[in-house]
This record gives sequence, C-alpha cells and structure tokens, in this order.
Amino acid sequence: PVAAGTIAINGKTLGKTRDKAFYRDVQMVFQDPYGSLHPRQTVDRLLQEPLAIHAIQDGEKRIERALDEVGLGKGFRFRYAHQLSGGQRQRVAIARALILEPSILLLDEPTSALDASVQAEVLNLLEEVRRRRKLTFLMVSHDLAIITHMCERLMVMQNGEAVETLTASQLIGHRVSEDYTRNLLRASEGFVRV
Repeated sequence: PVAAGTIAINGKTLGKTRDKAFYRDVQMVFQDPYGSLHPRQTVDRLLQEPLAIHAIQDGEKRIERALDEVGLGKGFRFRYAHQLSGGQRQRVAIARALILEPSILLLDEPTSALDASVQAEVLNLLEEVRRRRKLTFLMVSHDLAIITHMCERLMVMQNGEAVETLTASQLIGHRVSEDYTRNLLRASEGFVRV
C-alpha cells in the first residue's frame, strides 16, 4: 500500500486497483528459481503462459528472442525445470519476466539462492538487459555489495519502515545519517566491500 505520496508509471498515476496494463508494464523475478518455475511444465510452456494471459500473438518470435537474450538457446525450450541448473532456472525466470517487454522489473533477492560465480553471471545479465532495454529495476536485497553495484538510489528499511534514503555512493562512502544504517554497514564489514 502507498503510505504517502503517489506512484506513477510511465506518467500514469497508479491507483488502488491495478489494471492489466500495470501487470504488463511491471514484471517480477522471484528469489527462488527452484520454487518460481512449475516443475511439470517445459520452458516453452512457462514462457507461453504470460503471452496467453495478455493475448500476445507473436509468441514464437518473443520466446526465441527471450531465450537468446538471457543466454539460453532454443535447445533449452523443451526442457523441464528439474533438468536445469539454478542459474539456468533464474535465466528462464528473467526471460519470462522480459517476454512481455515491461518497463519495470521487480527483483526480489534475484541471486541469493545461487552460487557466487553464478550470481555474478546473473547480475551481469541483468545489467546488460537493463541498459539495452532502458529498464527500471526495483530491487530488494540484504547484500550491500549487490545493492551498491546494481542500484543508484536506495532505501534502508527496518521492520517494513523506511529508515533512510540515500545514493549508492553515499553508502559506499559511509555518508549515512541514521544509526540503523551505520550498524548495517558495520555488520557487513569483512563480508562485503562497500
């Protein structure tokens, strides 16, 4: 729920109810690539579902483009989720989000369930996609290194409440004003370079 102010997407103020256009403009990549993909559906079926929901006709072309864009060729199209590694599953989840050509991606800890080397690959992929498509990301993460790498502006939250809003460079430079943010930085020392 909106606590204060307004939210506008592509110049249109977002009301209490969301229309179908909202769900096409805003797509989500979930934290767990193992839980977010139906195990009894092929990659093809997983990618067709949002196209069917939004009655998009050029599905064949979009599926091929989405798989290519995330670094999976058409050879992955008829595999099942259990046949894929965690990184490949997350790439399918990203392709599923991108297939509707949204302007905003909501990323809920998109790499936390992945090994460190695979995390870097997925983060680089997301950066490349954002730059090429001119996307806006809204990312949730506890990993300050990822946040400072991927985000320009950030909000530190505690118990669902905003504590402090700052830029990534302010966080990197430890130019913070709230004790909670300082404690968060202190707790991350030795684990991440911020």
